[in-house]
Amino acid sequence: ALLGLALCAVSGAAFLYRDYCVIGAGPAGLQAAYFLQRAGRDYIVFERSHAPGSFFALYPRHRKLISINKQYTGKSNSEFNLRHDWNSLLSHDRRLLFRHYSRDFFPNADTMVRYLEDFASLLKLRVQYNTAIIHVTLEKNEQAWNGHYFLLTDQDRKNYKCSCLLVAAGTWVPNVVNFPGSEYVEGYETVSINPEDFAGQTVLILGRGNSAFETAENILGVTNFIHMVSRSRVRLSWATHYVGDLRAINNGLLDTYQLKSLDGLLEGDLEDLAIVKDKKGKLHITLRFYLENRNVSAGIDSITLPQDELDNFATRAPYDRVIRCLGWKFDFSIYNRSLKMMPGKGNVKKYPQIKPSYESKGTRGLFVLGTASHSVDFRKSAGGFIHGFRYTTRAVHRLLENRHHGVPWPSTVYPITQLTNSIIKRVNEASGLYQMFSVLADIILLRENATAFEYLEEYPIGVLAELEMQTGRKAHSGLFVIIMEYGRNFSGADKDVFYYNRAVGEAQHAWQSNFLHPVIYYYKSLPTEREMRQRPPEWPVPRPAAIHHIVEDFLTDWTAPNAHILPLRRFLENCLGTDLRHFFAESCFLFAFTHQKLPPSCQQGYMRMQGLVGSRELRHHAVQAGLLQDYTPTDSGGDRPPDSHDGSEEQLMTDHGIPVRPLQHLVNAKDE
Repeated sequence: ALLGLALCAVSGAAFLYRDYCVIGAGPAGLQAAYFLQRAGRDYIVFERSHAPGSFFALYPRHRKLISINKQYTGKSNSEFNLRHDWNSLLSHDRRLLFRHYSRDFFPNADTMVRYLEDFASLLKLRVQYNTAIIHVTLEKNEQAWNGHYFLLTDQDRKNYKCSCLLVAAGTWVPNVVNFPGSEYVEGYETVSINPEDFAGQTVLILGRGNSAFETAENILGVTNFIHMVSRSRVRLSWATHYVGDLRAINNGLLDTYQLKSLDGLLEGDLEDLAIVKDKKGKLHITLRFYLENRNVSAGIDSITLPQDELDNFATRAPYDRVIRCLGWKFDFSIYNRSLKMMPGKGNVKKYPQIKPSYESKGTRGLFVLGTASHSVDFRKSAGGFIHGFRYTTRAVHRLLENRHHGVPWPSTVYPITQLTNSIIKRVNEASGLYQMFSVLADIILLRENATAFEYLEEYPIGVLAELEMQTGRKAHSGLFVIIMEYGRNFSGADKDVFYYNRAVGEAQHAWQSNFLHPVIYYYKSLPTEREMRQRPPEWPVPRPAAIHHIVEDFLTDWTAPNAHILPLRRFLENCLGTDLRHFFAESCFLFAFTHQKLPPSCQQGYMRMQGLVGSRELRHHAVQAGLLQDYTPTDSGGDRPPDSHDGSEEQLMTDHGIPVRPLQHLVNAKDE
């Protein structure tokens, strides 16, 4: 605590020191602050606005979120219900569930602002508002956690110093495409949201994401027509299974386009466009190469337009307004070159380059959280959204706890007899596995001789090879990896996800499952870095020694005894070379005399004088199911009650020609 309050004098400047600095008090920054505070760590959050969640104070412009807020699931399990609550942050306080703030399935963004304010205040998170970090650099120091300190400067030239930097500033810089005439384009961030301002107008929208369709949806009923142009074809979220693609709530323009109501979609490279304004203020679309060696300001009459050569050119009608809705990108400007914060390549160039552990590729100790970390799973999972990064933020916290404070990744040790039950429980209720499918995985580390196992929840699968170093846990005797996955060929912009035989219902065809379902991978040893790099395309992990798909389920309820549990148990038994069934005491008693090795349930239960006491009803059920032979005498023997089991073990032994010996003597003999 004293260290956290210390002012460090460096090169004549005073630095307020904290172990952890968090940039941004949006959802990811507040989630990180919560975990740091619960762990008792020294931290501070810097927020440039006067309140948390400043992004949601402005966006989405038309105020309706596309993150679902499902009030009812038919279940009371809070972990399961988070699968269908895309807005709540993780905390111990039940008051801070988003369903207490709104009953709307798609809530208003103002409600999110209020929720984040309450999250920060009720949990007393240490957020410093009205503090815009304008410069970040490094100071080399061998005594620092990562070999350097991070030096931060705010808008008032105040200086801060920290050992670990968590960047949760989001992506908030608008994407802008520059082309001749782009000065006539209005931005999504400033365009009017009053539909009456567009009455009787013809509008061109640049972009094809949710912000573009959200804007179109708002003015659909008052415009002459709307055209939308983008480089790529429309990607429907129900086809791609990616929540960042076009959602049904915004896709009204697709109806009016395909049902011949004047609106339309076009594909084209925006950098090839040019806009020319005529004397009446109308905006004409042309192509850049028509303007080469031309003076745009000379007037439209002197400029060749596409319709001059192709009289049915699609965008030949002039527009009243052109609106840019191209999304946002990360702000790289505040980071000194020493941090090597570089943009990604290709379709992730709007995000900084990070490892699957969410640590910067260029600087140790710098982690990117929240939306800006989405390069790890862009267009694959939910890491760019609250219902995804609340779990990846927790994963980063656990990695840091192990690295800097010697606190191993949380785990639970169970006897091997609980292996099947543990997996079934998690795949049926775990929200992190469900939301961050193909990215976060449960890891089961087997103990020696497979008598017990250690269960780790929601580990980033991209750093599986580093598991021992990152978690402080050992994987000497093999491991299982549990991941939720869609079918390999079931997601894509061009996929028909409604075809007739799209679902698989039989366990023997589980590997062909299309919808989200659990997949269990078995490895005899921890995969290496090389194996991770050389894994098959679209595989989250390398090829295992064995693999098992639990067949998809229409209710996402994987508890069917024959379709789900039995095939899983047999898979686990084949991997371990053991019998994971649970046996009645009578069966264990018989096995003790007829087998050299007892099943684990007998070793860990019956032979230790443990287990449930039988009853008449339980015995009758077992006999009816064929699990036990009926040794109940047909003659009750005078005063002996019909349901008495005295002498049943003796009867069992006599039937098998085994001399009767006291049970305690048997237990002692086994111990010897």
